[in-house]
Amino acid sequence: MLTKLTRIERDQPETVEIRCHAISDEVREIVAFVKSRGGRLTGSIDDTQYEIPVADVFYIESVDNKVFLYTRDKVYQTRQKIYEFESMLAEKHFLRVSKSMLLNLMKVEAIRPALNGRFSAVLRSGEQIIITRNYVPALKKALKGDTGNGR
Repeated sequence: MLTKLTRIERDQPETVEIRCHAISDEVREIVAFVKSRGGRLTGSIDDTQYEIPVADVFYIESVDNKVFLYTRDKVYQTRQKIYEFESMLAEKHFLRVSKSMLLNLMKVEAIRPALNGRFSAVLRSGEQIIITRNYVPALKKALKGDTGNGR
């Protein structure tokens, strides 16, 4: 596959164009990756607001009616609900892996079977996340490249 980069002026919008003979799995994977890189989320640490690139978020977790965004080094609190993130980030490779957690599949290094039908995801940060058995079918579907995000 030939790749071509062109530098443009700051006042022009950045675009990614894919020209292909057929929409193959490889092309779908490239499109999914590009889509997963865009966007920002808002979170706070000690009453200071930050804009966090979606691509930097490893997972989103709800604990005691509070929602947190986890990056490699920091934890941000947000006012949004986890179900709002689920619909907003479905196309950006975020998948619900438990009742209280969304996982960024682009940050997963390995997935291993765990006890009682559960799985364990090892993140690039070294952290391990448990995928509860109710969400394992959705995980398998996502890993096969299925575009649907239902269970």
